[in-house]
Amino acid sequence: MQESLSRVNWISMAVGYVFIASGITKLVVSDFKTIFLSLGLPYPEAVLYLIAISELACGMLLIGRMFIRQAIAPLILIMLGALYLTKIPILLNQGFISFLFESRLDILLLVLLLVLWHQFRGKTVDE
Repeated sequence: MQESLSRVNWISMAVGYVFIASGITKLVVSDFKTIFLSLGLPYPEAVLYLIAISELACGMLLIGRMFIRQAIAPLILIMLGALYLTKIPILLNQGFISFLFESRLDILLLVLLLVLWHQFRGKTVDE
């Protein structure tokens, strides 16, 4: 069990790092405002900040190993939204191979989040 927990710790830290980096980037790189405007979302700038702050906060919770299950849920929703809004159009317009390439990291993060979700169902971090 200890070896398994060690792997889960590494996964939590890696996934947390990715979301912290993503959240910070969304907050400081102005190009993301243009990207969110092009998605056709209502209040795109507010959505951008909400997603960025959520990624940052949930990533920190994952690295800190606190409220892991509660941190994973919004990140799963963010990844599903990213796939739907940014990768499905690639599938429809550019084809399956382009979709596979462009969505590879989104799908990997989604799978890792689901692994963590499964690992922490009904458990506390100390168990």
